[in-house]
Amino acid sequence: MSGLEYSSSCPWDPSITLGAALLEPTKIYVKTILPAIRKGLLKGLSHITGGGFLENIPRVLPSGTGCYIDARAWGLPPVFTWLMKEGGVQPLEMSRTFNNGIGMILIVGRDKLDEAIQTIQASGERVYKVGEVVAGEGVEMRNLDAWSS
Repeated sequence: MSGLEYSSSCPWDPSITLGAALLEPTKIYVKTILPAIRKGLLKGLSHITGGGFLENIPRVLPSGTGCYIDARAWGLPPVFTWLMKEGGVQPLEMSRTFNNGIGMILIVGRDKLDEAIQTIQASGERVYKVGEVVAGEGVEMRNLDAWSS
């Protein structure tokens, strides 16, 4: 594959080793999301860990609902672009396995969306509207070709 070792310089950030970049710990979102929870703005939360979008999000959706996620809604971080290229991983498998830069999905009613975004941004977090809850089951990943370009 890449021929790199964990001690090698990171291909997308030469200021750190590849090992340090790959072992970056999961972000904890409690402090930035708690204000929105206290205001009653959220209907559900899904921490996107192992299992990616496809396994984690359906766990918090009511029966008879699914969602779509638009891969164009945010920029794929360099670590995931590198993993996809070097590992020969297809975009759908990336969405099944990794968070791809989206660590937490918040389920918010349309009537509370703007307030939820403002509240979370005020806590210092970046917010992306990445999809929508729809009738059906499961997660439909849209525009995955954006990750290959």
